[in-house]
Amino acid sequence: MRIIGLDVGEKRIGVARASSDTKIAVPIGYINVDGLEWQEIAQVANINNTNLFVLGLPRSNDGNETAQSMYVRNFARALIEQIPGARVRFQDESYTSVVAEERLKAKKKKYEKGDIDSEAAAIILQDFLENLKNNNEQSTLGPTDEIQNESNSENEPSKIREAMAEAGETVTNLTKKEADKVMLKTKKARHRIKGTIGIIVSIILLVLVISGVGVGVWAKTMLDPVAGDCAKTECSEKQFVVSEGESKSTIAENLEKAGLIKSAFVFKAYQRLFKSDVGFKSGTYYLSDGQSVDEIIAELEKGPSNDHVFSFTIRPGETIFEIKDNLASLGYSEAEIEKAFKANYDFDFLHDRPSEATLEGYLFGETHEFYKNTPVEEIIKEYLSGTQKVISENNLESKYAEQGLSLFEGITLASVVQMESPTDEMPTVAQVFLSRLNSGIPLGSDVTVSYALDVVDPTRSTYTDNASALTVDSCYNTRLYSGLPCGPISNPGLDALLSVAEPSDTAYLYFLTGDDGLMYYSYTEDEHIQNIYSHCQKLCNVSL
Repeated sequence: MRIIGLDVGEKRIGVARASSDTKIAVPIGYINVDGLEWQEIAQVANINNTNLFVLGLPRSNDGNETAQSMYVRNFARALIEQIPGARVRFQDESYTSVVAEERLKAKKKKYEKGDIDSEAAAIILQDFLENLKNNNEQSTLGPTDEIQNESNSENEPSKIREAMAEAGETVTNLTKKEADKVMLKTKKARHRIKGTIGIIVSIILLVLVISGVGVGVWAKTMLDPVAGDCAKTECSEKQFVVSEGESKSTIAENLEKAGLIKSAFVFKAYQRLFKSDVGFKSGTYYLSDGQSVDEIIAELEKGPSNDHVFSFTIRPGETIFEIKDNLASLGYSEAEIEKAFKANYDFDFLHDRPSEATLEGYLFGETHEFYKNTPVEEIIKEYLSGTQKVISENNLESKYAEQGLSLFEGITLASVVQMESPTDEMPTVAQVFLSRLNSGIPLGSDVTVSYALDVVDPTRSTYTDNASALTVDSCYNTRLYSGLPCGPISNPGLDALLSVAEPSDTAYLYFLTGDDGLMYYSYTEDEHIQNIYSHCQKLCNVSL
């Protein structure tokens, strides 16, 4: 006869088999503890035409039973309750998993945790067979140390009754706290396996159906798409998330809840019996209720597609106006964009802003990938998170304080520096602006005037020339008002943010960008006027 060996764990059950004739244990796989373990064990028993199970019974170094021993004994009791006629024997074991892993490593082949459990089950079963041989029990597997159905306990030998009692009572060397913990796990396991007999019957019927009895009806009702033929009915696409480490059983149940399959049970049974052992990959999928079970399984094995992903980039120096336009080009409505930009976001660095301030300056420039239909609020949160990281990692708040600026003021000045200079000149330009602020000299930045016009006259229909533009009455206009503009005028990049935190060690008060693209600095207004005359005849007259 054949014998099934089980290495019982709380997450997986390693499985092995052997014949009482050959007495060679062979690992045959593992079973996940996910609510379907009992019918899978029953299926293994049916395939091997046996009702005899050997369970590894863990013991400590000094030979005593442990909390895990209690768990295995209770598992044994549940096994004989769920599988009528099942007989259980125990085989003492310790460090079996360690030995199993060493064996697998010696084979120099890739293996998983489940393979270790299966190998451990083979070791347990082989030890049991060796003990039979040593005890000259080659021809029979008598009842010694065997647990059978509790209904027959009155007729069992005293040794069997003792084993049964041990399975339900605290082991001598087990603390009460450990025993209570194990018994609680057992109660949960029993609650989970209610109705298992019906499921076992169902899986047997399923096998019969697939093998030829009523194939057409079964396939039509169980494997076909939920919505039927999309050419005749309206099908809908749904976002479906598979989390990291999520079991196939949970995934199947979530698919049924989402209305993407008809039966989680049939899905699990079909996938395990007739599909590959390839795992389902985590990620976000877009599945249709017009897809068959086969098509859904294929997608989950392949992994999420990039067809539903888009990249969105905020470049250093872009303004909120430009960002909103870019979002609109992706199909987001003006209403949802405006609502998202006016929403409240719970980030510490936003708390010191003036109440009327917008998100300008706080969306750190970088590229992120998003799934289609991601709400604008979620997109904004991603960029705000990037800003939070940059502020924290570079200790910007305290460094700005050293320059006499709050965080909001530092970001505001960095946004001006971003628009005024190339990267390698930013620390010196930041020094010029800080010196002007400390001296009470207006910043006089043309880029702040351009931003003021974007706010009050974006089409330049009112302010049609530079002379009138310089007079625009706006708190952003640093040609008209001294001090910093009333808020950031762009979303600065890292170089600009750092330049304000660590400006160059110079003492200039003026700068300009020449027609040749070079920066020219000066200490006095006269020197600055000369630089304009010598180097900035065209660029200094560009319309704002």
